[in-house]
Amino acid sequence: MSTETLEKAKSAIPVRGFLDIKDIAIPQGEELVKAILKLKEEKNAVILAHYYQPGEIQDIADFLGDSLQLARQAKDTNADMIVFCGVHFMAEAAKILNPTKKVVLPDTMAGCSLADGCSGEGLRKMREQHPNALIATYINCNAETKAESDIIVTSSNAETVIEALPKDRPIIFAPDKNLGRYLSKKTGRDMILWDGSCIVHEAFSMERIAQQLADNPDAKLIAHPESEEAVLKLAHFIGSTSALLNFVEKDDCQKFIIATEEGILHEMKKRAPHKELIPALVFDESCNCSECFYMKRNTMEKLYLCMKYELPEILIDEELRLKALKPIEAMLDLSKSIK
Repeated sequence: MSTETLEKAKSAIPVRGFLDIKDIAIPQGEELVKAILKLKEEKNAVILAHYYQPGEIQDIADFLGDSLQLARQAKDTNADMIVFCGVHFMAEAAKILNPTKKVVLPDTMAGCSLADGCSGEGLRKMREQHPNALIATYINCNAETKAESDIIVTSSNAETVIEALPKDRPIIFAPDKNLGRYLSKKTGRDMILWDGSCIVHEAFSMERIAQQLADNPDAKLIAHPESEEAVLKLAHFIGSTSALLNFVEKDDCQKFIIATEEGILHEMKKRAPHKELIPALVFDESCNCSECFYMKRNTMEKLYLCMKYELPEILIDEELRLKALKPIEAMLDLSKSIK
């Protein structure tokens, strides 16, 4: 491959989101897996993957987890390069925690509807309207939004964090109104909610899920708290991504209807191979499950090129990084008791 071809591919990253090199032979199948593992060893890299990633990426990851687990791994790693297989805000958080390490993401267009819908400027305006409020922000947001927050939460630690905040201070919760509403009920804290939601979790149909429950009376519905309130009212268990996995693995029930992104089924089947797992139905009757197309932008081929050429790289202005670091560290400190 010529230098000109590589430079052209690099220059197209802001538009495409990934390295698109036409005249390079990318290994396939088991050879591709071997090539990625070889690159990982050569570059002292660590591959972090979210449970919503494609199954083949989950299988090759060094660490598989939810947002809280991956944030901890990103902070504690001794690798020289962090290869983040998730969405952009996750890789960005890894860079915030590791300014001296190279952080790469297979496809920078792997975004998030929640992150895209909440801005630092918007939070500043909310703070002006409620000057005594503390801002607790879901980790599904960009660095600018984190920088305007007092503390970050994940679905795993949100209840613990909210309970720890001073009772005499109102709370602004952003950007997921469904998670915020759920936490308000769980903790009894009144919250000023940002009007945002996850396109994946809002896609679930209460009517279709109710029919699934009627058709499967021996099944339990488990749901992520980003789902709408009507779905949560039907659920037998509500929890974070990792909590849903643990529940399926340990509960005596043999059949579950799963109301979260379908990628979680890959790990669930490994942990509970003899249990029946049914994806919760969405409004679109032409589709049987809810899939995050952002998460699925990452592929094994993109991962290979990303590791080989160490691009696309996540870079953050140092002043912004330091501001965004404070609420993340506050979260990690409060979350030490959570496994």
